[in-house]
Amino acid sequence: MSSPHIAVYGATGHTGRLVAAELRARGKDVILSGRDAGALKALSEELGGAPVHQATLDDPAALRELAGQANVLIHCAGPFTHTGEPVATAAVEAGCHYVDHALEQHHTKWIFDTLQEPARRKGITMVTAMSFYGGTGDLLAGAVAEGLTGIDRVITAYAVSGWRLTTGAKQTAELLFADTRRITYTDGEQHVGYVEPRNAVFPFPPPLGPRTMIAPVPFSEVVTVPRHVRTRHVEAQLTAHTFEEEQAFTSEHVDAATRAGSRFTVATQVITADGGSAGQVSGHDLWRLSALASVEAAVRLAGGHGRPGVYSPAEAFAPGPFLRDLERLGLFTLTLPGKAES
Repeated sequence: MSSPHIAVYGATGHTGRLVAAELRARGKDVILSGRDAGALKALSEELGGAPVHQATLDDPAALRELAGQANVLIHCAGPFTHTGEPVATAAVEAGCHYVDHALEQHHTKWIFDTLQEPARRKGITMVTAMSFYGGTGDLLAGAVAEGLTGIDRVITAYAVSGWRLTTGAKQTAELLFADTRRITYTDGEQHVGYVEPRNAVFPFPPPLGPRTMIAPVPFSEVVTVPRHVRTRHVEAQLTAHTFEEEQAFTSEHVDAATRAGSRFTVATQVITADGGSAGQVSGHDLWRLSALASVEAAVRLAGGHGRPGVYSPAEAFAPGPFLRDLERLGLFTLTLPGKAES
C-alpha cells in the first residue's frame, strides 16, 4: 500500500463517525466497516467516497479480510464484552495494528492475557482501553506518578454531567453494573469477586469542590494502571449524580449536537507516604475526546511509532506529552505537576 490505511470498525456509530470524519479531515486513507451495509454506504457518501467493507462479528473471514487491508484497525463498536474478541483476534491474525475504545475490565484483561505473545510474534502494536472512561485515567495516572516512589494508591475520579448514552454505551453500562465478578486491585494484587459499592467524597479542586462519588466503578484502570505504576491500590470513582440525570438512559436517539454537550473533569490523585501528587483534565464532549484520542494513537502507529505487544494508553505513548497533544486539539484544559508538564 502506498500510504497507511486505517480501518474503522463500528464506523456508523456515534464514536465511529467522529473517528472516521477526523481521519478524513486529516487526509488519511480510511476504510469504513461494520455490520450494516446500507448505513456504511450512506456514511461513505457523506465522507466523499471512502471505501466500505461489510463484516459481521460472526464472520471471522470477513473480519480478517478487513484487517488485511489496513495498517491500523480502530475498533469503536461496543459493548466490547461481546465485540472485542472477534475483532481483536482478526487484527492479530492479519498482522494489523489495533486500537480499541473498551472500558470493560474483563475484555481488557483478556486482551493482555491472551494476545500479548501473538501480537509480539506478529510484530504489531495493540492499544486497548483508549476510551474516555479508563483511558483518560490511565494516561493521567502515568503522567502524575512519573518520578514518584512509595506509592500507596492511585485514585481517578470522574465528574460528568450531561452524558447522553448511545445504544452501545447503555448496553455497556448495564453489563458493567450487573457484573458480580468485578476486578479490583488492592494490597498490590488483582482480585475478582463481588464488590459492595459505597459512597465516597472526592475533593475536586475549585470550582467543583468535593463531590459525592460511587466507588469503586468497574473501569479498566484496575487492570491497566498497575502495569506501569507500582502501587498498592487502584480505584476509579464516578460522581453519583451522573446517572441520576433524567435523560442519561433515555437519550439513545438525540442528535449529535445534544450528545456533544457533556461536561467533565477527570482528576487523579497519586498518594504516597510523603503526600503525593495530582493532575486533572476539564472539558466538554467526552465522545469527541475518546474519538480523537484513538485517532492520535492510530496515526502514531501508522507512522511506525509503536512496539510489538499489547499496551495500555500510558504504556504505548509517553502520557504527559500525549495528553498535551490532546489539549492542543482543544479537547480539554490539562493540569499536571511540574515534572510531567514536558
